[in-house]
Amino acid sequence: MLKRVVITGMGAVTPIGTSVPDFWEGLISGRNGVGKIQAFDTSQFSTQIAAEVVGFDFSPFFDAKEVRRSSRFILLAVAAAQEAVRDSGLDISKDPEHVGVEIGSGIGGIEILEQACEVLLNRGPSKMSPFTVPMMICDMAAGQVAMKTGAKGPNSCSVTACASSAHSMSNAFRLIQLGDAVAMITGGSEACITPLGLGAFCAARSLSTANDDPEHASRPFDKTRDGFVMGEGAGILVFEELEHAKARGAQIYAEVVGFGSSGDAYHLTAPAPEGEGAARAIKMALAMAKISPEDVDYVNAHGTSTYLNDKNETAAIKTAFGEHAYKMAVSSTKSMTGHLLGAAGGIELIASALAIKNGIVPPTMNYETIDPECDLNYTPNKAIARDINVAISNSFGFGGHNGVLVLKKFS
Repeated sequence: MLKRVVITGMGAVTPIGTSVPDFWEGLISGRNGVGKIQAFDTSQFSTQIAAEVVGFDFSPFFDAKEVRRSSRFILLAVAAAQEAVRDSGLDISKDPEHVGVEIGSGIGGIEILEQACEVLLNRGPSKMSPFTVPMMICDMAAGQVAMKTGAKGPNSCSVTACASSAHSMSNAFRLIQLGDAVAMITGGSEACITPLGLGAFCAARSLSTANDDPEHASRPFDKTRDGFVMGEGAGILVFEELEHAKARGAQIYAEVVGFGSSGDAYHLTAPAPEGEGAARAIKMALAMAKISPEDVDYVNAHGTSTYLNDKNETAAIKTAFGEHAYKMAVSSTKSMTGHLLGAAGGIELIASALAIKNGIVPPTMNYETIDPECDLNYTPNKAIARDINVAISNSFGFGGHNGVLVLKKFS
């Protein structure tokens, strides 16, 4: 018999709040995390804005030498994981072999690659850091979190672009269901607001160029949307087997009841027409959860603020839910946080769990001009109170990677 899985801890470092309480307060108040990029000179870039985590102090988690030997996405992941484990009250030392780590990242330590290339070209290979590879590779967030927490169970990392954390969390969910772990530290981390990261997305013409109005640049489902806004941060959760959580009197935010994963097999960057692959992932997730479409109250949409994503995600939701699509609350929290790429699913599952726990739907900010192709209830510009028993979180990535998780109010 499959084990039941619940969320018992959460940690977040985001552009609108560097703890879960601050992040949630930012979401329901409509706080905006987008501004002019501070990390480097953007004068030659077509896009000069992003949602940065500004001024975060890593010293409680790392000494100065460790900071120098870690990339930013690792630092963010460890900080969020420490909050999540602390929040859960889980004593990993009691059974470390059965507590694992699954943390996704779409790009990993891109700033380390930039620095290494500069050293290689200007000073030669003998001057490169011996820490280049372990600072750069995507799996090292999971590795470092395990080292910091003592978790010796299954340890892995999914790399599926903007669906990376969704797939990592799906894997964590399945490991607990099958009895291979009693708890998993899971989610995603990303930090690619760098000259190379920004330049690459500018070249792909994926980003908003609303440089003079950064607060309104991320506007999912709005007819005037002109691209996504890069964000950075980490969202980490503790998934735990239900009986294990109950035995130690743990708090429970929500139950994880299903996931769906599909591939578009269509295009490098564009979603399949009418969101065909995304719709299949939603249907698969609901089928695993044994939940009918009519029982879903809230969809935390992928909602990137690009023309094709928002149009096709809307179509996918309508395909999967039929007429009920118009009765649900839908919102894109990327309107406030920007798009955290491989970490997006992590912070958005936290948002979904808190929406269930608190009975509040966070808004889609900057929604002003109706797009006839996007005609659902996107919870425009203001959080609403609503009893939420079931929520889903959508994550879709370049390459046609689709991941959907289903949460249910615990009872």
